[in-house]
Amino acid sequence: MDKPADHPTFPTPRVGVLLTNLGTPDAAEPKAVRRYLKQFLSDRRVIEIPPIAWQPILRGIILNTRPRKSAAAYKEVWTKDGSPLAAITKAQGGKLRERLGEGVLVDWAMRYGNPSIPAALDRLWEAGARKILFAPLYPQYCAATSASSMDALSDWLAQRRWQPAIRTLPPYYDDPVHLDALAADLKAQLAALDFAPQKLLLSFHGMPERTLHKGDPYHCQCQKTGRLLTERLELPTEVTFQSRFGPAQWLAPATDTRLEALPGEGVTRLAIAAPGFSADCLETIEELGIRGREQFLEAGGEQFARLDCLNDRETGMEMLETLIRQELGGWA
Repeated sequence: MDKPADHPTFPTPRVGVLLTNLGTPDAAEPKAVRRYLKQFLSDRRVIEIPPIAWQPILRGIILNTRPRKSAAAYKEVWTKDGSPLAAITKAQGGKLRERLGEGVLVDWAMRYGNPSIPAALDRLWEAGARKILFAPLYPQYCAATSASSMDALSDWLAQRRWQPAIRTLPPYYDDPVHLDALAADLKAQLAALDFAPQKLLLSFHGMPERTLHKGDPYHCQCQKTGRLLTERLELPTEVTFQSRFGPAQWLAPATDTRLEALPGEGVTRLAIAAPGFSADCLETIEELGIRGREQFLEAGGEQFARLDCLNDRETGMEMLETLIRQELGGWA
C-alpha cells in the first residue's frame, strides 16, 4: 500500500548510544565556572541539604568565592581542545562510532555544562534513533552521578509524546572486562616508570559519609573494585577518597591525608591511580597530579607518579566497545 501524499516524512529508525560524563565549564574563566557550579551544586542529588538552607550559602558565599579559584585550577589543565574531560569523552565517542559501524549512532554529552544531555538526545532522535542505549561512564553507582544522569534522561522523556525505547549501561565496577582492562593498562604504565613504586594508591572521588548510611552502594562498589583490581596487580594498594568539600564527615581514608602520612610510614616511592574515573579531568590531573604530588613530596616523599585513566587508548576502547555491545544485544 502506498503512503498518502500528505504522510509525514520520518528518518529510518536506528539504534543510538549516548555516552555521558559529569560535566565541565565551557571555559577556564570565572564566569563560565560560576555558571557550571551553579548548575552542578543546585542538583538535589549532589547537595542533599534542603534548598531553603543551601541556596543562600551557594549564592551568597560559594558562587562569589570559588569560581575564581576553580578557574585558576582549570587553567592548569586546559588544552587546545578545551576541558580534558570533554575532549576525552568526545574522543571516546568518535572511536566508539568507528568501532560500532554505521548501523549505530553514537553521541556524547555532559550532565552539567555542554553539550547537554537533552541536546544530545534531541540530536539522536532527529537522526532517527528510536532505540537508545544511555551510557553514564561511571564504573561505580552513586546517586550523585549515576542517578542524577538518569534524572536528566527522565526529564527529557517526560517532555516527549513519542518516546524511544531505552536501555541503560549498568555500573561495571566488578565486570571482569573492566577490571582486566584496568589491570593491563596500569601494569603498562607502571612498567614505563623510571622507578619502582612501593605502593599504588587507588583514589576514588569522595562522598559524604551519610550517603553510605542512607543506602548508596558507592563506597562498597569502590572497595570491591579496589580488591578485585589488587588481585590482578603485583603491587600493594590502598583505597582512598578524594575531593572533600564542606564540614561534613566524608568517606575515609582521605587521599590528601594519606599522601601526607605515607612518607612517615616509610613509603617514599608512590604511584596513584583513579579507577573510578573513565576519563582524566580536573580531579585527576590537577588535584592528584599537581597538588597531590606537592603534598607527598613536601611530606618527605621522594618519587611520585600519577597514572592516567583508561581514556580513549586502545585498551579502554576495547573495554568500552565490549560493554556497549553486551547492552546492545538484540538491537544491533
